[in-house]
Amino acid sequence: MTSRAQSKGIHGMAASFEQLLASPDIIWMGQNTTHLAPPRAVVEAMEESLAAREFQLYAPPGGFAELRELVVEDLGRAGFDAWITDGAVAGLHQICTVLGGEVSRLITTDPGWPWPGRFLGRSGIPVSALDVYENPGRTLRAEQVAAVIEPRSIIYLIDPLNPLGSRYGRDELEAIVALARETDSYIVHDCTYRHFASGHTLVADLSPDRTFTTYSFSKWLGLAGMRLGAVVARPELLASIMAVPANPLGSSIVGQRGAIAGLRGREPWLEYVRSVNRANIDRVEAVVAETGLGEVVVPGSHGNFLAVDVSGSGLLADDVCERLLDEANVFIRPGTYQSPRFGERFVKISTSVPTEWVERFADAWRALALEPVR
Repeated sequence: MTSRAQSKGIHGMAASFEQLLASPDIIWMGQNTTHLAPPRAVVEAMEESLAAREFQLYAPPGGFAELRELVVEDLGRAGFDAWITDGAVAGLHQICTVLGGEVSRLITTDPGWPWPGRFLGRSGIPVSALDVYENPGRTLRAEQVAAVIEPRSIIYLIDPLNPLGSRYGRDELEAIVALARETDSYIVHDCTYRHFASGHTLVADLSPDRTFTTYSFSKWLGLAGMRLGAVVARPELLASIMAVPANPLGSSIVGQRGAIAGLRGREPWLEYVRSVNRANIDRVEAVVAETGLGEVVVPGSHGNFLAVDVSGSGLLADDVCERLLDEANVFIRPGTYQSPRFGERFVKISTSVPTEWVERFADAWRALALEPVR
């Protein structure tokens, strides 16, 4: 087993992924990635690429034209363009790096995804990480944005919100878009988990001229290790940030071949992965209620994960994660990675995983609930 001392890395409690990879029976429920066996067509496309030794070639700088077109089609954004990046986070880095010299402030959430704040912080841009944990609906409210926004800010919206699973309603987005227009601000709409949400609205539908949409293949298609994502925007807006890309030699050809196959056959796959994910969410919610260990923060999460508040148990989030890892080889994530204010209160549990993994998690959660608080 991996001890807490062994597993501490650059993210505090976050276990070293290299050490976790060395454990063959680890239950991966801490990264929000899909661990279901991928569609056969996706695997075959990558195998054919490997057999053809395409890995010895550089890819087109912006990604294969077909893949870019399929991403735009998947988002329903005719007339837009996509730039394929080394994961969605590389797209975020590119946006922050290019805009860092002209924007005044980043507005983001706590909890949220910390990296855009870190990217822009290196340029001296102030960051307002606004509390959503205690808000109704667990989303950012327009009045919070209004209190801090400055001309030419960036509003970073993760939707559905990692790590809580909340989703923005159209009315909420319209109010935030109005503030962005008034202040000549940009919106970065992080749609990493969009494929798991019902009733999702794209900010680009409401504000096409000032919105960057980021897109991922790690979550819905399970290609996390291939490092493949995209930035989508109006062609002239996209060109303004991608003229000097961090990677001018293109993202993984092998991964792009798999992504093309996945998007070609996405409807049956999405129906399957959503059904498994929803059943797993229901199962995790049931075991949390059954044991009384914690409380689900956003019931019926719109993502492929659940946040569970454990603050009433006498345990800290890091303690819960440590004990599940040490005692059952179940890897989940503490909120401390994504929230400096509320992180010790909750853990995050990934759900687009095999059903047997969820049963292993359920057994471990029950066992933890029966143990005395140390």
